[in-house]
Amino acid sequence: MTWAGKILRVNLTQGTIKSEPLNMQWAREYIGQRGLATKYFVEEVDPKVDPLSADNKIIYATGPLTGTMVSTGGRYSVITKGALTGAIACSNSGGYFGAELKMAGWDMIIVEGEAPKPVYLYIENEKAELRDASPIWGKTVWETEPWIKNHHQDPLIRVNSIGRTGENGVMYAAVVNDLHRAAGRSGVGTVMGSKKLKAIAVRGTKGVGNVRDPKAFFSAVNAAKKVLHDNAVTGQGLPKYGTQVLMNVINEIGAMPTRNHRDVQFEGAKDISGEAMHEPRKTDGKPNLVTNQACFGCTIACGRISKIDEHHFSVENKPQYWGASGGLEYEAAWALGSANGVNDLEALTYANFICNEDGMDPITFGATVGAVMELYDMGLLTKEQLGVEAPFGSAKALTYFAEITARGEGFGKEIGLGSKRLTAKYGHPELSMSVKGQEFPAYDSRGIQGMGLAYATSNRGACHLRGYTVASEVLGIPVKTDPLVTEGKPELVKAFQDATAVFDSAGVCVFTTFAWTLADLQPQLAAACDDGFSMENLATIGERIWNMERDYNNRAGFTAKDDTLPPRLLNEPAKTGPAKGLVNKLPEMLPKYYEIRGWTPEGTLKPETRARLGL
Repeated sequence: MTWAGKILRVNLTQGTIKSEPLNMQWAREYIGQRGLATKYFVEEVDPKVDPLSADNKIIYATGPLTGTMVSTGGRYSVITKGALTGAIACSNSGGYFGAELKMAGWDMIIVEGEAPKPVYLYIENEKAELRDASPIWGKTVWETEPWIKNHHQDPLIRVNSIGRTGENGVMYAAVVNDLHRAAGRSGVGTVMGSKKLKAIAVRGTKGVGNVRDPKAFFSAVNAAKKVLHDNAVTGQGLPKYGTQVLMNVINEIGAMPTRNHRDVQFEGAKDISGEAMHEPRKTDGKPNLVTNQACFGCTIACGRISKIDEHHFSVENKPQYWGASGGLEYEAAWALGSANGVNDLEALTYANFICNEDGMDPITFGATVGAVMELYDMGLLTKEQLGVEAPFGSAKALTYFAEITARGEGFGKEIGLGSKRLTAKYGHPELSMSVKGQEFPAYDSRGIQGMGLAYATSNRGACHLRGYTVASEVLGIPVKTDPLVTEGKPELVKAFQDATAVFDSAGVCVFTTFAWTLADLQPQLAAACDDGFSMENLATIGERIWNMERDYNNRAGFTAKDDTLPPRLLNEPAKTGPAKGLVNKLPEMLPKYYEIRGWTPEGTLKPETRARLGL
């Protein structure tokens, strides 16, 4: 079973909390977490709703494998209509919060309405109550979590919360748990802030049981852990270098978006790479990286814990940043670094600390700074407007922008809009490197063609975690495909998108897919939950989840015109590297993708597709 079988429904407007039974038919059709919570969301929330209105809802959801002994079974997702995008949003986080919520006996929390004054939700097993958050409103994540633990005299409480960016309406605010794990993208923290919900604090001591076939489950889990251990990426690369193992690899193949995607290779990549994080600094002889760290139940341990050089300009008079905390992962290192032409590892780490401390997505923040630096380079923004000289490569501008955006001061308010709104405001919307209003992650789609199609069709806006074809196109997992060709990419993208929906819904980390296929996940799900989770059924469920999300976006007003890329990627060829002379050939791939999805040329579900998937 491993579903707890219960939902906590919280109405902030009325101040009411009630328990509801989980819809078990939906659980078998959508599994949990991303799939199941999205099913609840699309059934309950009008697609035309304003993301920041009281009529929007926000759901915190675990999967059936969350809190079990399955490797990486510590995940939870935050589902809402995204503030940044206006599209369906599902942002996934690790750490310990998800497992704690499950151990308290809840599959998900559905939050509706808007509180008249700031509150936080306190959960202790079956007990749940709304508490006054006025003492912590206006505080950072790093202040909020310790305050709640001290207030309840319980250091084992797990907390997710928003920082000042979520309160101040930064359009890409995150929900942060365990101080530096985050449901980071699409502005889910902005929605939480609009409801005046500062935090959710959970203490769960019930554990997770109800395993359908314990003997088969033990066997399947142990076999799957061995697969992770024996794999070069999950057993060696990620534990040692984290996702930063990719920095030099992606740069070498000419797919490193640099200076707001003007270039595809960054001459300073080696200075901000995973290898560089291990090297002793010339200043104090210590490396940036202190140790790696694992989330609940994880045998990979890709997390980074870093310490900044105390004499670096960014922190020399700020001892509060001298301790060890969540360090750079690849996407953040790219967005804060290559996207802006900055190769100062300590400055990147400081900006990342600020993003964690005040709860903002480093990908959108960094990419928006890249657009600001290009506007500055073009003479369209000045030092007087920005408060600082901001040429590409300026570590001082990067760190300054992080501070003023976190505090909501000066031009930081403009950066808090995200690149789509900011570039449109200053007359150059083509400089926003985004899809559906969400900024690209760290892969240039001129050098990895399949990622262009994955970005353009992603239901939550530009995203690598919805169909990570980099695994196949660059790393050869599960089979090697040529990153520079378009043939076969529509089929590859669809397969990755559908499979990822299943992993996200089960309650495990998508990084397991560097080693696992559905054939590794299926025995664990079936033994734990329901023998109806056959390989064929899981494939259908993944496709059902993807199409459900797509249908909601269509009804929200998104059309085939939104399945596109910025002009730069379609018209300006890569200048260097293996992809030199290439643009992304999205127009070649998209019609075939629609066809194999069972969609019309307008990008909507055909009636027969809807019927086949039970939508």
